[in-house]
Amino acid sequence: MIAYKTGIPLATEIGAQKMITIKHIQRLMDDLHQEGIYTIARIVVFKDNVLALARPDLAVRTAGGAIWKDREGLAWTDPFSKQVWDYNIDVAVAAAKDGFDEIQFDYVRFPDAKGLMFSEPNTRQNRVAAITGFLADARKRLIPYNVFLSADIFGYVIWNLNDTGIGQNLEEMAQQVDYISPMLYPSGFQYGIPGYPNPVLHPHQIVYLSLRKAEERTGLPPVRFRPWLQAFRDYAFGGQPFGGKEIATQIDAAQTFGSDGWMLWNPRNVYTTAGLPSKSGMVTTIREGHLSNPGGIGTGICSRNTPEKMTHLAR
Repeated sequence: MIAYKTGIPLATEIGAQKMITIKHIQRLMDDLHQEGIYTIARIVVFKDNVLALARPDLAVRTAGGAIWKDREGLAWTDPFSKQVWDYNIDVAVAAAKDGFDEIQFDYVRFPDAKGLMFSEPNTRQNRVAAITGFLADARKRLIPYNVFLSADIFGYVIWNLNDTGIGQNLEEMAQQVDYISPMLYPSGFQYGIPGYPNPVLHPHQIVYLSLRKAEERTGLPPVRFRPWLQAFRDYAFGGQPFGGKEIATQIDAAQTFGSDGWMLWNPRNVYTTAGLPSKSGMVTTIREGHLSNPGGIGTGICSRNTPEKMTHLAR
């Protein structure tokens, strides 16, 4: 679902405009910018239940030919499809025209499941070419609008030299975007990282060492990274709460590394000020959206450094 009215015919055709939660996007953008808030349009790309069900020809299939659905019961679109690419880039262009400062692509990957059918052979080379190709096309079409471009990646993509089976290769993706946003949730590192087999006990090390590894592999400066941090209860190592202490230590790790801010994620959209640093010297933004709209503008808390720090990246 797209949270506000656009002029994209396919969005109307497939029913992605049935739930409009932002009635006056220009008025909202003007108000946010007047307050000095940096705005990010988070676009969920290939996990698009609305498009996949309305256009079964664009959906990921099971080996038996049925439309495949993930553990949440949602269908995905084929990452090889240029029609899917064009639709998502159309959404990004519309957001750029409406004044968003940054376009952030989430779920820009293949499903992490076995035995699925796509329009092209599901090989590592083809997967990486599809994901990188999509980002390259998006970058070209967004250049006229002078917006920043970012992509979310799995945390393990930083540590794995292959594509993690989902088409995400760190070095390849980093060449196409201004910001890489790894999801460095300690609970997501089910196998730990070298020296830290139980990551939820060491959130600072997970965040800091992962970012250092990304810097080492890409040769990019720390300012080109903005990680997602965990603001939800652990689900993989005993279910411990992740409160102010854990949030603060993750933020400290990102700031010690020198990333251009950080973002918190809670799938229930429940956020507090616990663990947050003083707002002195940075801008804190809340990105508004609706949790049940898999194609809409996301919800999270994003804190970034002052704009002067990133002017050298502007197109």
